[in-house]
Amino acid sequence: MPGWYDIVRLGASSIRSVLALVIAFNDLAQRQDQPGIHKSRDYFHRLIKAEIDKGGFSQGGSISIFAGLTSPFPLSGIFGLSSYLLLGDTLPTLLTPEVRAANSSTPIFMGHGDVDPLVKLEWGQETAKVLKGLGWKVSFNVYKGLAHSADPQEMDDLEKWLGERLPAQG
Repeated sequence: MPGWYDIVRLGASSIRSVLALVIAFNDLAQRQDQPGIHKSRDYFHRLIKAEIDKGGFSQGGSISIFAGLTSPFPLSGIFGLSSYLLLGDTLPTLLTPEVRAANSSTPIFMGHGDVDPLVKLEWGQETAKVLKGLGWKVSFNVYKGLAHSADPQEMDDLEKWLGERLPAQG
């Protein structure tokens, strides 16, 4: 999967105020490779044609959220860890009636460390806010002391959330 921009350079700046966070988030949005993101999304859609969960970490979680929200195929859940919404300004135009019918009730799990230096906590929080505003049920979980990594409690929470959506083994 290609990288769509240099997240290390974007995350390296020290953000000290809410205004600076908004500017950084807007800068991030302006630097996104829309054709590359759409290409990755289309690849996901070709792979997924069944009712399953879709998710990932960092850029993998971000493309999973974007591809899941715009998938014409029903999903039982979408998750993103240390992730944020790609192409958020164009998302409403991509939510066709077919896409809305497929996934408007798909629940979303997001986990984020409160000291993530690469994918800012505020980016994840803003993503959850936007998605809730568009009608999705989002479970947003913050993990104290977690940087850009995974945490055992986060994995336990995700496992529980996934278990609530997967059919029982029979």
